[in-house]
Order: sequence, then C-alpha cells, then structure tokens
Amino acid sequence: MCSPKEGTTVSEPGFEPRGPHGTSSPSAPGASAGPATADLAAVDLAVGGMTCASCVARVEKKLSRLEGVSATVNLATESAHVRLLAPVSEAELIATVERAGYTASVIRRTPAPPGGATGDQAAQAEQAVQETGRRGSPTGVDDDGAAPTAPGASGGARAPEEATAAAPPPPGEPLGASHLVRAADLRRRLLVSLALSVPVMALSMLPALQFTGWQWAVAALALPVATWGAWPFHRAAWAAARHGASTMDTLVSLGVVAATAWSLWALTLGGAGQLGMRMSMSLAELLPRSQGHHPHLYFESAAWVTTFLLAGRYAEARAKHRSGDALRALLELGAKEVTRVHPGAGGARTEERISVEDLAVGDLFAVRPGEKIATDGVVVEGRSAVDASMLTGEPAPVEVEEDDAVTGATVNTSGALLVRATAVGQGTTLARIGAMVVQAQAGKAPVQRLADRISAVFVPVVLALSALALVGWLAAGGGSQAAFTAAVAVLVIACPCALGLATPTALLVGTGRAAQLGVVIKGPEVLESTRALDTMVLDKTGTVTTGRMSLDAEAGSGLDDEALRLAGAVEAVSEHPVAAAITAGARERLGALPAVEDFSSHEGRGVSGTVEGRAVAVGRPAWLAGLGVELPEGLERAVGEAEATGATA
Repeated sequence: MCSPKEGTTVSEPGFEPRGPHGTSSPSAPGASAGPATADLAAVDLAVGGMTCASCVARVEKKLSRLEGVSATVNLATESAHVRLLAPVSEAELIATVERAGYTASVIRRTPAPPGGATGDQAAQAEQAVQETGRRGSPTGVDDDGAAPTAPGASGGARAPEEATAAAPPPPGEPLGASHLVRAADLRRRLLVSLALSVPVMALSMLPALQFTGWQWAVAALALPVATWGAWPFHRAAWAAARHGASTMDTLVSLGVVAATAWSLWALTLGGAGQLGMRMSMSLAELLPRSQGHHPHLYFESAAWVTTFLLAGRYAEARAKHRSGDALRALLELGAKEVTRVHPGAGGARTEERISVEDLAVGDLFAVRPGEKIATDGVVVEGRSAVDASMLTGEPAPVEVEEDDAVTGATVNTSGALLVRATAVGQGTTLARIGAMVVQAQAGKAPVQRLADRISAVFVPVVLALSALALVGWLAAGGGSQAAFTAAVAVLVIACPCALGLATPTALLVGTGRAAQLGVVIKGPEVLESTRALDTMVLDKTGTVTTGRMSLDAEAGSGLDDEALRLAGAVEAVSEHPVAAAITAGARERLGALPAVEDFSSHEGRGVSGTVEGRAVAVGRPAWLAGLGVELPEGLERAVGEAEATGATA
C-alpha cells in the first residue's frame, strides 16, 4: 500500500474551503463578497519616490480624492491599485500622483469582466483552485462529468479576449529590475559611506588618534557622506517639501544637514578648528566633549546616521527584489513548448513544436507521457493519469479521459492525450494563482493601515517636538549647544522606518515564499486574522505531508518478497507516481531489480510485462480479475484496511 507520509486532518467549522494549501479568514459577520457599485476597470500604477508610510498616506489620499476612484498604495511593492467606479483617464491618475511629488507609470489596466462583475478578479483563481482541490482532481470536472463554467475550465473554445482577461498579469521584470538597479546604487553609496565613516568615528572618539589638524580631516571625510551618501534622503525630502509635505526622509535630511551645518560652523567660526584641539567621549553624558570649551563637532553623527540608514534601505531593496523570485518560480512551473496538432483531410494530422505563447484558444495540442500539459483545456482524445500535485498537493494522480478538463502545468504520467486549449496566457489557472499572490502582496493588513494613519501626522509632530526641545533648552538657560543637541537627537532617533516597512515587507516576502512552497494566501487580512485561530483546517494531503508516495506495506500472499521484486521490475518502466513508490520500495528492500520485456501501459488500469519469462500484471483489482488472475485470499480485506488508514492501495 502506498500513502503520503504523516497525513493529518483537523477540522473546525466556520471556515470556507479555499483550495489546496489555501489560507482563509473566518466568515466575519457582515462580510460581503464585493462592493455594491460595479467597477469600470482597475489600474495598477508603479509609483516611484515613496520611501516611508507618510508617502503612502499622501499618495493614497490624493488618488482617493478623485471622484469615482478607490486606491490602495503599497510601499513594499511601490505600486498603487486603483479601482475606477467612474470614468477617469490614466493620464489624470498619473498627474495626480505627480502633483503629490512622486512619479507614476501604468503597469496594466484591467477592464471589468463582461456583465459588470465587480471586485477582485483574482478570486476567479481561488474558485478554480477550490474546485480542483475539492474534487482532488486536476480537471475541475464536476461529479456528473460536466466542466465548470469558471474561466479557463470550460469545455468549449472561447474567444481569446475572454480567456486572457480573466486576471491581471503578474508584475514583470521592469519592477524587479528597478529594485535591482536601486539596490546597486544604494550598495555603492553604502560601501563608500562606510569606508569614510569608520575613520571619522575613530578620530572623533579616540583622542590617541587625534593628530594636529585631525578635525579638518574628519570634515573632509564626513562631507561626502553627508552630501553624496545621503543624497537619496535629501532628494526625497526636497521633493516632498516642494509639494508642501513632509516624510520620514524629512527627519533624516534635517538631522544630517543640521549636524553637518553645526559642525561646519563650529569648525570655521566657533573655534573648534584650532590646531591642537582634542575631543573625547564623556562617559557621563555619552556625548563628544571638546577640550577648552570649544563647540562640539557632530560629523561622526551625520556620517553614521547616513550609513546606518543606507544599510537599511539597501536591505529593503534587496528584499523587494528577492520577493519576486518566488513568484517568478511559481509561474515558471508551466510548460515552455507545446506540440500543436493540425487536423487534415481524411483524418490525417500534422504536428509542429511551438512556444506556449503562440498557442491560441481552440488549438489542439498533444501531451505525451511525462510531459507537462501546456495550458488549460479539455481532453479530446485519449486516456491517462494526470499528476496535479503542484495544484492540489495530492500525490495520487487522477484519471482523465475524453471531455474531462485538465489544468496547465500539471503532468501527464502515462497515456497520450489530445487536448483542446480553453484558456491561454493570463487566463490560465496558474496565471490567475499568480495574480492572486500579487494581489495579496499589494494588499494591506489592518495593522498596516493603522501605521499609515499614524505616519500621516507623525512627521509634523516630530518636527514640532524638535522645535519645542530647542526652545525649551534655550529658555531654561541650557545654552545653544545643549539645545541643538537635544533638537537634532529628536529628529534623528524619531525616524521609525519600521513603522511603514515592517508589515508590507514581511507580507511581500512571506506571500512570495509561500507561493513557491505551494501555499496560496488570499490576502493580508487573512494573515492577521490567524492570530485568533485555535484550530487549523487542512483538507488536502501535501499540506502537512511531503506530497510524495512511499511504500508502507504489501498485502500478504505467501510470496511477498518475490511479488514485490516482480512488481517493482514492471513498475520501474512506468512514470506513474504509485509505480515510482513501488519501485523505490522494492529496490530499497531487495536491491537490483530484473529487466522487463514486452512492457505495456494500460491507461487507468495498470501495467504489464514479462520478467524472467513470467507474465506480470500490476494494477487495479478489477482489471486483474478481468485478466483471469486469481487474487490472493484476504487481499480485498487488506486493501480496505489500508485505504481506511489513508493509504492508496
């Protein structure tokens, strides 16, 4: 008997099935399936220049003020998903973003489905996967044999426009390339800044290293860091200021500029530039204190604040780029080439090998044993077993025959099939799953929306507190140096980059990696709702199992080892997952297996061949009985007992 390892099922009412490995949120009271107003279209924009949650809040606010526009802006993906409830041009959307101080370009525009359907088009992928998972089949065929009417699964040919409009395409290379280019720029700035900041810190903090004129050397080393190294922060802060806004970059830029400006004043006009001046670290105050009561220099603060923040931005850019790798790997599961079949006169057929991108709805294509099914379609001719584990997690293949629907990227394990394509490109189930992952990455969890609301007022509050600290110290007679130190400290330490980046970046990386492992997460709200779960429902193997079959036991017939040796020899030629498990178990237990002759595969029934002069047949009990094989006594009972434990006999 062959079975997945360590299968476990846990059940809990109150959850809707979401397909294989899917994650679902509880059915909340009052939850609706979609908005009451029909969408005209959805537009995805690439938004450049956003660096913090304040930027997100500003862009989202500007777009949402347009009549008939509902916008969701995501910092991690640097994108905006805009739902149009009224006619609004793409140019107007771009102009609105640019008026907010950022750049924008259209990634894609997705028309609403025919009939005015509303809401999330990636939900179609959820439906397709849910149907497949519920039946444990790659076909999505109902129990009565009728194919569902979900896009990409219908039994008849569809117009290309209808098939390909099923879901927005996933992000292409341009966005990933932009993250890579930005990461390279940040890495260059980080390395140069780090190389300059180390001697700046050493000279500023260690009196033993302070040679005559050291402070001028520190200034020469720190100025490139505070200007060129911190340029991304200065540029973003200036862009926001031109439009009457402030962001986290405003705090960073002001802090670096203030520390550098004070140090330059102290160096040139305040007496700190005198030759022979020394500066040490006061353990009492943990602040640099110059001897001779000269003003302090803060070049090391400006340099290291810049360096640390560049390191954070570089790590962020790398995480954004790598997050797309998992999604690209998911979409790479599909076939690259396909054998298109052209029917001719008198039943003659011609074949040509083409790229999958050239396949159109209604085309016939051949799928030979061991090949991936190129795209969603309906079997026109043939019978075989299809391995749909990449979609359902089920290691046991499902038998398909004429009029059954099949899903692209699943594997034909045994017989030859002739399939008619019903969906291509972005209309396929695999592409719609990718679109669902993209939408989950671009969505916002409730905690992230809270962070956005806080950040909208955070920067002005910090600026006010910094000014208050400056005035307070001056009013209390603390002196200009103490007042300046307190004000700059408030600016620099109050920059909570994690406030706007932690949640979206974790969501971006997590959903991409989950998709690569076969777990499709519907959206960020689902992840946040899991904190209230006490029981998780896993309705498919492959979720808590390996998804691969192994030989557990064989029914006793008095010739266990010999029967296993002969069965393993015949199954070694088959590509069926059950055959692979039997062969692996036989080799592990008995070593090398004999050669097989006259091998035949009987689709949906079993295999046969000649081993050491003996005819051997391995397959379904009913098929074996039809061949006149006398089944060992107790075999039926053993099969039933194995199946009751979750094994596949």
